[in-house]
Amino acid sequence: MIGLLKRAVAHYAKTTGRGTALYKKLCKPDGYEWAKHMARWGGLHSIGKGVWINLGCNITDPAMLRLGDNVGLSDCTIFGHDGIVHVINARDGTKLDSVGGVDIKANSFIGHGAIVMPRVTIGPDSVVAAGAVVLRDVPPGVVVGGNPARVICTMETLVKNIGERCAAYPWIDLIEQRQGLYDHELESKLSAMRAEYFFGEQSNG
Repeated sequence: MIGLLKRAVAHYAKTTGRGTALYKKLCKPDGYEWAKHMARWGGLHSIGKGVWINLGCNITDPAMLRLGDNVGLSDCTIFGHDGIVHVINARDGTKLDSVGGVDIKANSFIGHGAIVMPRVTIGPDSVVAAGAVVLRDVPPGVVVGGNPARVICTMETLVKNIGERCAAYPWIDLIEQRQGLYDHELESKLSAMRAEYFFGEQSNG
């Protein structure tokens, strides 16, 4: 019964753009499905292929956001406006506006808790680390972090470091067996091997 309800809610949301909050809460679509929904109904300026957007991602001004191919948005916040302008206008009797597009180029990733301010271009091939606050453009092919965000290393260095860590992992052959679909047995074995490797004991999960 629950499965039927979920399918009905998902179909309604995907075909009409209505009931999005219920679809998000009840069906918990993965990042790729949510990105597809956002592409059709979220009001984004444009969105490329292979994009994934976590459900916890907060996009304050969708029309001010352009996403390239293979972009990943974790539970981050992306602003397209400066809220302070309303305070200034009320205080000074002015009619100012302060908005700006955010352009995230292909093969870029925005980490958990990161904040991207208006009038910023990121990448291509760049990473914004978790918790970073991006106030200005992020050059191509780099990793940035901190507040305000600064260059930490190049993408080449990041890939090299990850590769070196992977070479030592006793479960890397299981990673190579992944086919895209979730395999409960394989993932359970991975979880157990990781817990033993890092903590010297089996995981309680």
